[in-house]
Amino acid sequence: MPERIGVYPGTFDPITYGHLNLVERAANLVDCLVIGVAVNQNKRSLFSIEDRLAMTEEAVDKFRDKSKIIVKPLVDTLLVNFAKENNAQVIFRGLRAVSDFEYEFKMCVMNRRLEENIETVFLMASEKHQFVASEFVKEICKLGGDISTFVTPAIAERLINRYKELGEING
Repeated sequence: MPERIGVYPGTFDPITYGHLNLVERAANLVDCLVIGVAVNQNKRSLFSIEDRLAMTEEAVDKFRDKSKIIVKPLVDTLLVNFAKENNAQVIFRGLRAVSDFEYEFKMCVMNRRLEENIETVFLMASEKHQFVASEFVKEICKLGGDISTFVTPAIAERLINRYKELGEING
């Protein structure tokens, strides 16, 4: 039987417990999960692509004993092309709330028009993580709030240090 491969794309700036919940669940549905750490031309990332790749590698390490997980940069290519390059049959996308659905639905339709043999599977965020977004985590951190329930300790430390480097942390 051929290997079932899925891709889970995102900017992961930074990767949160919400993302990790989806990684764990998606990895249980395929033989190999390729996490595509993307550069979004419409957003200015807090962390470089290299930093985000390293943080993602470190954060998903705990799942590797039961799942084959590969972390790769997703840069200067369409998501469906990235999926094809990795022999993936499925793209995983997370939904936190109904507000995410419209955008994700449009992306799903466009991806299907570009490559009809790749399916998109939507995974609902667990209740615990439904409203966790990297943007919120960054804002809370920047203003001196506790982010320990949103990101791993290592990522929390990197966030705090990054804002200190930029001279943008309060509290």
